[in-house]
Amino acid sequence: MADVDLRNRENLLKPQTCSRCILIITCLTAVLLMIFSIQTLIIPSLISSDVKINATFAHTCTGKCRLVLVESIPVGMQFNSSVGHPSIYQVWQVLLSEAQSSVDIASFYWTLTNEDTHTHEPTASWGEKILQDLVELSGKISVRIAVNTPQNKQQQRDLQMLISAGADVRDVNMQDLTSGVLHTKFWVVDKKHIYIGSANMDWRSLTQVKELGAVVYDCECLADDLQKIFEAYWFLGNSKTIPAPWPSQYATDFNKDTPMQLPINGTDSRVYLSSAPPSLCAEGRTPDLQAILSIINDAQQFVYIAVMNYLPTIEYWADIDTELRRVAFEKNIHVCLLISCWDSTSAIMFSFLRSLASVQDSKSGLDIQVKIFIVPSSPSQKQIPFARVNHNKYMVTDRVAYIGTSNWSGDYFLNTAGSALVVNQTSASSSESTVKDQLQAVFERDWNSSYSTPIKHNSNLEDICRV
Repeated sequence: MADVDLRNRENLLKPQTCSRCILIITCLTAVLLMIFSIQTLIIPSLISSDVKINATFAHTCTGKCRLVLVESIPVGMQFNSSVGHPSIYQVWQVLLSEAQSSVDIASFYWTLTNEDTHTHEPTASWGEKILQDLVELSGKISVRIAVNTPQNKQQQRDLQMLISAGADVRDVNMQDLTSGVLHTKFWVVDKKHIYIGSANMDWRSLTQVKELGAVVYDCECLADDLQKIFEAYWFLGNSKTIPAPWPSQYATDFNKDTPMQLPINGTDSRVYLSSAPPSLCAEGRTPDLQAILSIINDAQQFVYIAVMNYLPTIEYWADIDTELRRVAFEKNIHVCLLISCWDSTSAIMFSFLRSLASVQDSKSGLDIQVKIFIVPSSPSQKQIPFARVNHNKYMVTDRVAYIGTSNWSGDYFLNTAGSALVVNQTSASSSESTVKDQLQAVFERDWNSSYSTPIKHNSNLEDICRV
């Protein structure tokens, strides 16, 4: 075509050039068909790829998720405060009464009756009622329970009752899989409601142990993501090894870097679920320790922590202890730790707590404070084993609420199965109080209560814990 003078249009119409014209048109037609064919093959692929990428980074969940903080306040404890929330017993009853198709529970152990204590404690009736409700549901709807393989002489009567009624139960042998235990505690109901928190499937968790958790209603997006963690436990109940990597159906798009965007209590929220240990985290899942570190680092004013145990006795675990000191020093963050004391408290913990509490210097702005929390006991209550303790496992900063299931010691993040809910509502435009505000109020109520005692360098805390 280079030798054709396009300006001489008449020449193109001459008879002697017709054959050349036909050849040119044929070639152009072939080229156009080829281009069309390539577009037909490539463009859908590109569109599909773009849609997939956008779904990963801009996934917005619809619905009107409603989150309620829930607590168990031990019998006999009274706070001089208006701060309070529905009881865990109440919300468990609601979840079971409204369940239509399925109840999936991940749990450490089951003692909803007090046969194991032989105390004839009347407050065990609440746990017995929950067990009876579950028995009645089993066989009518799908009830699945993933539980840590019972150790030694742990009672199994509750689980045997549920199996007989039609529930499916799988033991997860975490001891063989990771040398740890399945310590997590959550429910998924009808694939749209969830409970997650510190309470075990134990009657004492309803009446004799101080617990905190969250129930989220009508939140299919969040329930679907927690369901993936449950399904991983369910799979491990029939496996002798942990997949590496996990199959794609266990993967998630939601984590600390790309949280799900959804409304909670009418407020725009960024939410994700973390899990431990790392070997149980499928692609996309934030390990629990990394979630905690990122939340501490993200704080701009304060970090409040309420946990039963604080034992930085493993090198990997020292990360949190170091991070708390770093943000206090480099960012002037106000750090408060509220740690539990009871008969089973390890004496070695006090050395670490005293070390943290010593990072206190008003001149330089260093501000780390530590208090111990003691649940009082009557003579009869003292006879109840493994009771009368603040079992909370949460953290709240000026930006984020974290509600977990793990004690804060190294082995819980290395080899013990746990999970946590992380909620950020810093973009809130609603007049409603945020989850962070509510959790902060719980912490401050406990911190300022008569049940809390500041740690001092020479305090004989071992005796204080055993009052």
